[in-house]
Amino acid sequence: MTPINPSPLITHQGTNPHAAQPTSLMALTRSLWRNRQLIAQMTKREVMGRYKGSAMGLAWSFFNPVFMLIVYTFVFSVIFKSRWGVGGEESKTQFAVVLFVGMIVHGLFAEVLNRAPALILSNVNYVKKVVFPLEILPVIAMGAALFHSFISLGVLLVAFALFNGYLHWTAILAPFVLLPIVILTLGLAWMLASLGVFLRDVGQTIGITTTVMMFLSPVFYPVNALPEEFRPWIMANPLTFIIEQARAVLIWGQLPDWVGLGIYSLAATLVAWAGYAWFQKTRKGFADVL
Repeated sequence: MTPINPSPLITHQGTNPHAAQPTSLMALTRSLWRNRQLIAQMTKREVMGRYKGSAMGLAWSFFNPVFMLIVYTFVFSVIFKSRWGVGGEESKTQFAVVLFVGMIVHGLFAEVLNRAPALILSNVNYVKKVVFPLEILPVIAMGAALFHSFISLGVLLVAFALFNGYLHWTAILAPFVLLPIVILTLGLAWMLASLGVFLRDVGQTIGITTTVMMFLSPVFYPVNALPEEFRPWIMANPLTFIIEQARAVLIWGQLPDWVGLGIYSLAATLVAWAGYAWFQKTRKGFADVL
């Protein structure tokens, strides 16, 4: 998290960091709304700070996914001559764009969770020296990750249009498909941000976990390529359903499974609530540990 001086932006604060904090979804909603300007400004600084000092600056947020898509296209369509196996006419670049969808979903999930255990540790001054709404730190990390994900999504859509000569209208539904995993990831980020203060090993293991989850989700292969006995394990991965639904609307031109998204959203909201409640219950101990 890029260090900044937040004091001019904070207008509604408590006075006792050891006091019990509200844990309800309504309290969360009020906090996000009350601090919306602070979240927006810190997210902007977070994005700009990542490229500070580089010659190309913010342009790297566009060129990074372009370079990655070029590499995927060359490696999988030219070297490996891979095909997704959907039947019918499949262009040599199809595998690359299908894979790229999975990488975008996983990248959004992994970027936030990999950073979550260090969010409080890297902002000790917010805990000890100023009264700051600590619960917004994972939201800021999510905002920065969403910025990069939507840049990558734009690159994907341009590449798909160039490769195929058209875009599916269902692509406009992509934000609705991604919303449930955004909610789920925030809940996990609140939990990991808290655990990272008390258990420093969490930061060392979460990177391994998110990498394993990438290979145990259909990023590089379709679910139907797996033996039947392994498919339930892959479907249990929270990334799998969202990756499949994102491909449905972006690549195959199909409507998403609205019922499945509704159930996923409900479960994600419960996880988010649990993560936020855990964060709020444990935050009064942050100053003592740090």
